[in-house]
Parts: sequence; C-alpha cells; structure tokens
Amino acid sequence: MTRILADLPDDDIKWLDARAAEQGKSRASVLREAVSAYRAEGGDDWLEAGFGLWARAGITFDPPEYERKRRAEWTRPWDDDYEEVRAESPDCFDEYDDRERAHYLALQRKAAEARSDSPSGDSPA
Repeated sequence: MTRILADLPDDDIKWLDARAAEQGKSRASVLREAVSAYRAEGGDDWLEAGFGLWARAGITFDPPEYERKRRAEWTRPWDDDYEEVRAESPDCFDEYDDRERAHYLALQRKAAEARSDSPSGDSPA
C-alpha cells in the first residue's frame, strides 16, 4: 500500500475525524473506504452512462422537430421574429401569446406616435 500526503481544509479534517470516531476507525481507514465507494459508483463513467440514455429508454425524437419546439418555447411576444416562429410552430402558441403580442405592438405604435407628435429635442412627458 502506498502512503500519500493530501491537503484538506480544516473543516473537512474535523468532519473526517468525527466520522472516524463514530465508526471506531482511523482517519486513513475512512478515507480508503470513501475512495473505494467512489470508485464503485463509477466516478468516470458518468458520460458513458448518460450518452444515449433517451434512446436506451425507448424515447426517440426528430432533431429538427426538437429544435423547432425549443425555438418556439423561447420566443417571446416582443421578439422581432415572433410572427415567423408563430407561423412555423402554431401548436406552441395560444391566444394569450397573441394577446400579449397585440398589446406589445399597440405600445410600440403609441410610443412611435408620441415621438412623432413631440417637437424635436423634447421628450414626451
């Protein structure tokens, strides 16, 4: 067995000592068990375990369809491309979204009228 020198924060050492005392073991023994447990969990295999998980679970999706839905999900009534995204994905929008868009456009028109009605250099009150 190889000996190592490791730097740990004081709080971790206190926790480790308390854990060792509870179990009636040495600090080194608790550390060895922790490393063994970590290795048993497959610490480096997380990418392999997650890659292709949807397919292994029988979940399939069409990448362009997935992207279309994500784009629609993140489109807001004040976005310049609202109408374009709404036309591509009508199933992802409802009457509330359309009311919000109409409200936004009305506010934009009102602001534009106020700017055109005010004399140069003056801002509307």
